[in-house]
Amino acid sequence: MPYAHDAVRAVVWREDALELLDQRLLPTVERYRRLTSAADVAQAIRDMVVRGAPAIGIAAAYGVVLAARARYAMDAVRWRTAVGSDLAMLAAARPTAVNLFWALRRMERVIARSSGDPAAALLAEARAIHEEDLAANRRMGQLGAALLDERGAVLTHCNTGSLATGGYGTALGVIREGYAAGLVERVYADETRPWLQGSRLTAWELARDGIPVTLLVDGAAAALMREGRVRWAIVGADRIAANGDVANKIGTYHLAVAARYHGVRFMVVAPASTVDMNLVSGAAIPIEQRAPEELLTLAGQPVAAAGAEAWNPSFDVTPAELVDALVTERGVVRTPDAAKMMQMMAEVA
Repeated sequence: MPYAHDAVRAVVWREDALELLDQRLLPTVERYRRLTSAADVAQAIRDMVVRGAPAIGIAAAYGVVLAARARYAMDAVRWRTAVGSDLAMLAAARPTAVNLFWALRRMERVIARSSGDPAAALLAEARAIHEEDLAANRRMGQLGAALLDERGAVLTHCNTGSLATGGYGTALGVIREGYAAGLVERVYADETRPWLQGSRLTAWELARDGIPVTLLVDGAAAALMREGRVRWAIVGADRIAANGDVANKIGTYHLAVAARYHGVRFMVVAPASTVDMNLVSGAAIPIEQRAPEELLTLAGQPVAAAGAEAWNPSFDVTPAELVDALVTERGVVRTPDAAKMMQMMAEVA
């Protein structure tokens, strides 16, 4: 059955508004928030109602539709100037996810060539971004699953599925495809502190789609590898530099280090839009620092000693030399480096 185990959609355009599955409430409550303004969308991105680089980009594209519709209704002559501030607000919502800026640039190009009411053309472009992401994820699923040359269990970190994308997922798309092909027998998922995307989101998504999933605390990954329980670690990415360095959810770097030591292969799965060829290496990737309260409290209750401080980067950078395979919708790059990345992106162009 094609595209089995794929029942979740987190970003939906319905009746002239954007509806987002509020991922802060999962796994206990499934509730969609209906957004009708660009400010609402920017706030939802900041507050992690929607998260995952591809999903953020798609949501922002729909946010531009809402912005332009409102600005044009207020002033059909000077709407472009006004909508510029809305685009800046959306761009500032999450600084690390390059898909956000990629999607906004596409929407800006539509704005530049618009005459008259831009809403229909912008909505068509936002829908195209959404549909292209889903198609890319399914292609990446096929390419990545083809690397799984024997049946076994895999390990993943954070959430890279339908909740983080337009549908199907990046790393979880590979896992879905591998499970359907009989190559993945079980998924081990890091809980992924401090937002617990693994335990709240990945486990929910996989269990909902009938894929066996076992949770572990982030610090248990190396012990799991030492016992020989997994052959592959499969993760996503929020930004990839020109040399193949990968920025992903905090904890990915130490997972890659442990994988290399234990002979576990490490796969990164992300659309080509995640690659930022303007950044020579991962050292230039901006890393979002989030509120200390995310570490010092849990569900509003303090979990740390009074007076303790917190260092809370949302992402870390995994050097390219620790990546065995980088999968995009354009193909597989094994042991990525600057030359291989340039070749892949030239083919994209």
